[in-house]
Amino acid sequence: MIILFDLDGTLIDSTEAILESFHNSFDVFNSPHPTDDTIKALIGHPLDVMYKELGVSKEKVWDFVDTYKEHYRKISTQKTVLLPHAKEAVTLASTFAELGIVTTKTGKYSRVLMEYFGLMDKFKVLIGREDVINPKPHAEPILKALEKFDVNSKDVWMVGDTSMDLISANNAGVKAIGLLSGYDTKESLQEYTDVVLCDSLEAIKYILSRKNAHS
Repeated sequence: MIILFDLDGTLIDSTEAILESFHNSFDVFNSPHPTDDTIKALIGHPLDVMYKELGVSKEKVWDFVDTYKEHYRKISTQKTVLLPHAKEAVTLASTFAELGIVTTKTGKYSRVLMEYFGLMDKFKVLIGREDVINPKPHAEPILKALEKFDVNSKDVWMVGDTSMDLISANNAGVKAIGLLSGYDTKESLQEYTDVVLCDSLEAIKYILSRKNAHS
């Protein structure tokens, strides 16, 4: 069995670091700031897409992205926390499945975070934004992750907190579980999966119960 996890809103809460890094970039370029709620509504999209949605011109988007990353790198570990039950979820999942991470965050910083939390060794693969041409909701990130596994006749699950995670799973032909621990609404998640649960540990217990029922 293979279980793939999203990061933000699924295993970690880096909202504070994300918001601070966005506001810093708008300060650097002396641009009007979007509201926190406007930024939070876009979390899960790649940074360049977020900045375009926030009104940054196409010519300046990558300058903003570079400034964001420079600041985020400095503060990410101090201003990111594991979500409740995330460590237990990963630990339990690792006892009966092979694990991967599929995120639109920069993979390099994602690895630093997961190593900081002592969990990176539980994962066989981590696919970040720089590893793909087409990020979620495209199928590519999930399919790229699966290249690292022997997927013959294996159950594959994607666990995430946004509709983009679930659409990506549907496009890749794998099972999807939506979580209410992050940035999307129950109604939005239910458009793309029948299984919407509170957090990652509930999701892992659900997958384990399904595995036991079929063994």
